[in-house]
Amino acid sequence: MASLAPAKSFADAVKDRRTYYAVSNESTIPDSRIQEIVKDAILNTPSAFNSQTSRAVVLLGDEHVKMWDITIEVYKQQLPEEKFNRANQRFQGFRAGYGTILFYEDTDTVREFQEKFKTYEDKFPGWSEQTNGMHQFVIWTALEAEGLGVNLQHYNPLIDVRLETEFKIPSTWNLKAQMVFGKPTSGPAVPDKEFKPVEGRMKVFGAK
Repeated sequence: MASLAPAKSFADAVKDRRTYYAVSNESTIPDSRIQEIVKDAILNTPSAFNSQTSRAVVLLGDEHVKMWDITIEVYKQQLPEEKFNRANQRFQGFRAGYGTILFYEDTDTVREFQEKFKTYEDKFPGWSEQTNGMHQFVIWTALEAEGLGVNLQHYNPLIDVRLETEFKIPSTWNLKAQMVFGKPTSGPAVPDKEFKPVEGRMKVFGAK
């Protein structure tokens, strides 16, 4: 099985990961490699009790454009004209990318594990969110390691029903995020990221 991020070490890929809003409708890797990255993440990213609740939909080319056309249409109906015009500038930037990955959680599977492990029934929804975030991070980091620019959006739930219909998404899949990617046309949104002191965010006991 190919590595998720062959171009650099995992630690370097994590350090280099940033948000890129300016991306083009070109890719630095073939579609087969994009699919491989997502497949490997779906198979290997951990989940509580190995529940495997996360789902992904990969939209490339015209299907990516279609998804953002749907989003534009939905938000044009929902927002006042002035607010929509501002939002549409962002939408057009996302639409100009190469692809979008939709991240879902399968609520049927979450409920299945709630029934199976009653002691932790109230914990599974939160654990489900955690594993979805891990899938997003793994895929984002792997795509950037391949030279792609990535940004993460959250236009759900307004677009959920339309996407379910258009892409035949099961009604039990709950949309969490939309990951846009493409070849970067400029630098990251925040090139010099500021970090809070790690001393206040990390504790170590018993180290030798």
